[in-house]
Amino acid sequence: MIALGCDHGGINLKKAVIDYLDKNNIEYVDYGCYSEDSVDYPIYAYKVATAVAKGEFEKGILCCGTGIGISIAANKVKGIRAAVVSNEFGAEMTRRHNNANILCMGGRVTTEADAVKFADIFLNTPFSSDEERHTRRVQMLSDIENGCFEVN
Repeated sequence: MIALGCDHGGINLKKAVIDYLDKNNIEYVDYGCYSEDSVDYPIYAYKVATAVAKGEFEKGILCCGTGIGISIAANKVKGIRAAVVSNEFGAEMTRRHNNANILCMGGRVTTEADAVKFADIFLNTPFSSDEERHTRRVQMLSDIENGCFEVN
């Protein structure tokens, strides 16, 4: 199941992603927002990121004007690896190499058609857990987050 959220700048992308999820019978929960009225993106980032970090959802998708602010907010939640994506290659690699668990996109910089492509790639690309270097690097991210990362 997928957790969704957006601010006013990303609502059209979220609607396009919801259409894609509905057509593909992918379950989701929409944490808002629900209109183009101005709202504060950290609220929605927190709701989605917390739900993903708790394991209530496998992945999340967040949208704001650029994807940047909402990704910064989501990454403040322990256990979250949120990535802003602006092309198909990035959507694939953020899953394959970084095991990102939240996709972030910007409604002012990404078309609705591209957002659907990026979401499809993100949701269907596995992490390359069989490649030790990627597993090691993702573990390093957790170590940094937990304050136990050391560089010799």
